[in-house]
Amino acid sequence: MLWFKRISIALLMLILLVAGFLYFALHSTLPAYEGELPADVRQQVEISRDAQGYASIKGQNRNDVAYALGFVHAQERFFQMDLLRRNAAGELSELFGEMALDLDKKRRIHRFRAKAQRGFAKLPTDQKQLLQSYTAGVNAGLAELGWPPFEYALLAQTPRDWVEADSFLALYSMYLDLQGSEGKDELAMGLMQQKLPQDWYDFLFQHSPDWQAAMDNSKVNLIPMPKSTYPALLAGQKTACTDCALHDSADIGSNNFAVSGKRTKDGRAILADDMHLGIRVPGTWFKAQLKWTENDQSFEVAGVSLPGTPAIVAGSNGHIAWGFTNSTADWSDVIALKLDQKGESYQTADGWQEFSYQNEVFKVKGQPDELVLQKESIWGPVLSPPFQNYAYRWVAHDVEGANFNLLTLEKSQGVRETLKLAASAGVPTQNLLVADKDGAIGWTLIGALPERKVQHMDAPQDWSNGQNHWTGYLSQNRYPQIYQPQSGQLWTANSRMVGGKDLALIGNGGYDLGARGLQIRDALTATAQHNEQSLHDIQLDHRALMLARWQQLLLDTVLTKDFVAEHHLESYLDYVMKDASHASIGSVGYSLLRAFRAKTLELTFSPLTALLEENNLSGRDLKFSMETAGWEMLQQQRTDTLPAAFSSWRALLQQAVLQSKQKLETDYGSLANASWGTINQSAIVHPLSAAVPFFGDWLNMPAMPMNGDSHMPRVQHKVHGQSQRMVVSPGKEAEGILVIPAGQSGHPLSPFYDADHDFWLKEQPLSFLPGEQKYLLKLQPKA
Repeated sequence: MLWFKRISIALLMLILLVAGFLYFALHSTLPAYEGELPADVRQQVEISRDAQGYASIKGQNRNDVAYALGFVHAQERFFQMDLLRRNAAGELSELFGEMALDLDKKRRIHRFRAKAQRGFAKLPTDQKQLLQSYTAGVNAGLAELGWPPFEYALLAQTPRDWVEADSFLALYSMYLDLQGSEGKDELAMGLMQQKLPQDWYDFLFQHSPDWQAAMDNSKVNLIPMPKSTYPALLAGQKTACTDCALHDSADIGSNNFAVSGKRTKDGRAILADDMHLGIRVPGTWFKAQLKWTENDQSFEVAGVSLPGTPAIVAGSNGHIAWGFTNSTADWSDVIALKLDQKGESYQTADGWQEFSYQNEVFKVKGQPDELVLQKESIWGPVLSPPFQNYAYRWVAHDVEGANFNLLTLEKSQGVRETLKLAASAGVPTQNLLVADKDGAIGWTLIGALPERKVQHMDAPQDWSNGQNHWTGYLSQNRYPQIYQPQSGQLWTANSRMVGGKDLALIGNGGYDLGARGLQIRDALTATAQHNEQSLHDIQLDHRALMLARWQQLLLDTVLTKDFVAEHHLESYLDYVMKDASHASIGSVGYSLLRAFRAKTLELTFSPLTALLEENNLSGRDLKFSMETAGWEMLQQQRTDTLPAAFSSWRALLQQAVLQSKQKLETDYGSLANASWGTINQSAIVHPLSAAVPFFGDWLNMPAMPMNGDSHMPRVQHKVHGQSQRMVVSPGKEAEGILVIPAGQSGHPLSPFYDADHDFWLKEQPLSFLPGEQKYLLKLQPKA
């Protein structure tokens, strides 16, 4: 027994020794928060942090401040930055091996690294110098860490230095998040156009007349159901869909809204912004306040920055406040190629052209390099099989699509000036809302807008004869914009914001149905005078107004007395009657109502989604929600539009009840356990937590029930939703609100790793500006 005791003690000592070494190694990679460090800056720069880790950087010039921001970004978030650049460049398999190779191949067709190098070469001198300073700061911050960030030890890799072009790749990564990169939406719409009569195509795929909240007050009318017989192809598809989900909402988007001085007690404008993105550990944004002097003039800007780039993305500079939502308009075109018999050339207006080829080398961890020839046309890359007969034209591929002119907003003095600057910014085209300290508000699109002559923007087109083409980019005076609306309020929520000629100009990239935007607009209208708290309350609004008519349908038509008794649905009926008005964590009725609607639409359009699947596409690829057409079909209940699997529309609706109820009971054990909070539990995790035995969960945020869903202002799902909540009045920043999920740091031992998270989860505000200084680091010029 003595030998066993000695071995046990030795093993315990060894475990403690290894654990201590690992802790020491991890602790040595903590960022520097206090003291003084030599740096490649012209004059001293101060980096202070409050208790949440909100960084305030003060320097004597903008380039030194950019250096310090790069230093801080690298120390807190370098691995996140590395993932952004590798995601855009198609270089993830160098870190993760073969498991990332297919994704890399999809990314590499865009050749974003070459485009990033081109973009940096074309920058004006002042922006080049600023980006060089930022890059130097990034590499200094990385080098200053005792060891590389812990993720590289887990991956048995060494981080490579940051280069200026990598900041462009971080920007391109946002393109990949916010816009389609494979053309599947137009391929899906093109298939529908080929297979369906025009009258049924127009009816099925239309903008919603029920949830209209365009800022220019434009309206669309319901396209009535055709009198002709429903296409047999959609009523009785022989093969069933395996994934019957449909495009339903534009949750990767955002909300922003503003009120002018006429809608506040003291005449100041207020802006609110919450951008909806995937949420992980660490989060997308890093809170920063930048202060510097230029030509004897002081500048100050605060808000959220994107690690990997030197700009404040959304925030306030004391004169203006600005925020974004994804425009969800159409910024790409799929081109149907006319090929010769061998498939080696394609026809253009100037005759037959041979394809060009680029050698793309994929470095795969643990395997030999792989060489792929990327095929390109004069219009853009050729899509991957099975869509190799199409090319892709995308704003992101052009030099106009990516630059750092967003930096000009840091010095903008008012709404009018900012609206003029928007056209020059190279970002994924966004709805830009601006408020200024004089009480004005305005809206326009920010980013490059292509000028094109295309017969049909929603489907692939033949460009071989020159009739379809892009002619360049629009000048600023042709951008749609709104300044100082009479109502004193503006709002965007990824739905159709304009109509008429403006809508024809920008097209449809998969607009949100509009219920979320309408709910925001009506909430703004309902209060005569607003303040920061009232706008924050709208951000948290999780009333399920869009589902009210589905609740009425269930109660009036579907849940008949006999049907309820036959299938023992008494508790189901009770939940739907009493507990379905909000997407609240405790609501079971909301879970039931939501599932019923989704299943009804899936059953109604399952022949359509099966047709898409046969052609390597899905219902999610469609540009339109099927809510409008589906609801009209339910109202009319024509027998020819009924899917062949059902004897009546009531039978379809009752099956939707039974199937959705059974799925919830299977997944959660009982209806009582299927509250929305149980279903909508956060899954905010570190990308490598699954690779860490025993302690992986320590890297993740705790799973918590969350209010909110699609089709309401409080957009929230397990892994995506409000990536920040910001409310601010320019000139009154001290009264503003700014909170992010997780925290400022990507280091699990940092006090800032999850410092904001509890506030974000509990819907509590934090100050827009940094609080009392708790840490101070000084960067001193090298001798």
